[in-house]
Amino acid sequence: MGSMMAKAMDESFQKNKSFMMESQVMVMERQLQMQNQMREKMMAMQLSGAREMFNWFASFYGVAFVGCLAGFLKSKNPTAIAPLVPLSFVLGYQYDYTHGTKVMRIREDAEKILKNERDMLSIPLGMPTIAGIDAARQAAKLAEVTSQESK
Repeated sequence: MGSMMAKAMDESFQKNKSFMMESQVMVMERQLQMQNQMREKMMAMQLSGAREMFNWFASFYGVAFVGCLAGFLKSKNPTAIAPLVPLSFVLGYQYDYTHGTKVMRIREDAEKILKNERDMLSIPLGMPTIAGIDAARQAAKLAEVTSQESK
């Protein structure tokens, strides 16, 4: 009789274990999907903000261009159009980032770094550990208690 109960308990345990593993996999898949969607939304917001900035900067560049050109035509002094050189670089960079292939090139470079240059990404003093976190937490508690006692 005892062996029948043990066998039934073992079967129940195995079913429960299988159910828990399936649940953990589903939770992990959902978390990964949620994090990816949040990443995509954040990237879309950043790109949208950069496009808005580009529109404003392009308007500023247009006004500056007309002003510098008018100054040059009036004075025949080439220094009047000198500010257009750095502004052109900034405008070109912003255009490439917001409407060109800069985002693709950044992604490709990031993939190259992840594949070939992992050592550039290492965390100072290594990955945090549970023991290190607990030690820091205990030290902070002790410091708080000590500071309260000294008051």
